[in-house]
Amino acid sequence: MTEAPFEPIHASDIQGAQARISSVIAPTPLQFCPRLSEETGFEVYLKREDLQDVRSYKIRGAYFSMSNLTTQEAAAGIVAASAGNHAQGVAYACKTMRIPGRIFVPNKTPKQKRDRIAVHGGDMVEVVVTGANFDEAAAAARVDAAERGATIVEPFDARNTVIGQGTVAAEIVSQLTTLGKSLDTVVVPVGGAGLLSGITSYLADMAPRTSIVGVEPSGARSLQAALEAGEPVSLPDVDTFIDGAAVRRIGDVNYQVVNANRERVHVTHADEGAVATEMLDLYQSEGIIAEPAGALSIAGLRGLNAPAGSTVVCVISGGNNDVLRYAEIMERSLIHRGLKHYFLVNFPQEPGQLRAFLTDILGPDDDITLFEYLKRNNRETGTALVGLQLGSAADLAGLLERMEASRIDCRRLEPGTPEYDFVVAG
Repeated sequence: MTEAPFEPIHASDIQGAQARISSVIAPTPLQFCPRLSEETGFEVYLKREDLQDVRSYKIRGAYFSMSNLTTQEAAAGIVAASAGNHAQGVAYACKTMRIPGRIFVPNKTPKQKRDRIAVHGGDMVEVVVTGANFDEAAAAARVDAAERGATIVEPFDARNTVIGQGTVAAEIVSQLTTLGKSLDTVVVPVGGAGLLSGITSYLADMAPRTSIVGVEPSGARSLQAALEAGEPVSLPDVDTFIDGAAVRRIGDVNYQVVNANRERVHVTHADEGAVATEMLDLYQSEGIIAEPAGALSIAGLRGLNAPAGSTVVCVISGGNNDVLRYAEIMERSLIHRGLKHYFLVNFPQEPGQLRAFLTDILGPDDDITLFEYLKRNNRETGTALVGLQLGSAADLAGLLERMEASRIDCRRLEPGTPEYDFVVAG
């Protein structure tokens, strides 16, 4: 719900919110990251919002928003829509403040997040699973709120939500000051842009020379679309892999904040496969369990254009990741790194053809990860879907050369094509 007319948000508003929520929400660590610093040439720090009680920064905006409800509004209850993290923050606030709530989440919200919403909310929260994406869940929430006279607690498109999220920036500046450092660049994941607009509002007043980089998923660039159109617009479709940032339309309030600060905000994007790779690296190297949206800032760090030695903070926005998703995460990472490929192979219906494929076409480090016999085209050939994992991305050229030279007909399926999505993803 858009609040009009738009009232600018200042550091003083965010400092007031920080004072109000500090008795309930403790500051999260700002950790130096040796690996990323060495790899990038920057002095990289990670703002660990994944270590919040609800494993996400969303608790800040949710709690501050609900702390501003009137007695009558609190008694009538609240309604929220979320891909999962905002819902957990709202649920936590409902239980803490004893305010009844109904929370709508889309069907693709991971079970882990749904379970955590129920745990945080206890007997004060009802979880409703509906809609293919956040926008459909949000529409259902608005209908429900209107019918019952309840107050909607917005996940990003509301002034109080933005103010609450801005407390992340207040902590970062304070923590760096304690270390005797100043903030050169902050890299922020972007979904609805509540976090980005909150951080931008604080830094505009307190650190105007700081560069702010917002990183969207390549499959959900609603902020970039809004900036190009001059107003928020709805994307025709979104990739829901980065569920915490898969927002079809940027918030009106958030757009106004970012648009008013375009000289200091740079918007970029990261491929979903790159995000999957960064998730795995964070886990393997730092022991950080980041959800896809939580690793967006690290993926955006890779293309950062800043002087060597710059102090850069990446916000790890959340750590609510379902362990059941790791197979998909591994798959996307392998494809992104050029190690996983799929082929339709037409085998001549003659003895020894599979052996010939193994000995004459596959390299010594190539591994078959999928072999699914699809159909027999005719008496002469039969088609199989074959997934191959290479030892090195550089091995692909040799593999394709051997396929070209073989009498076995092999056709590579290219990611992003309808054939690939139908046969592999479908």
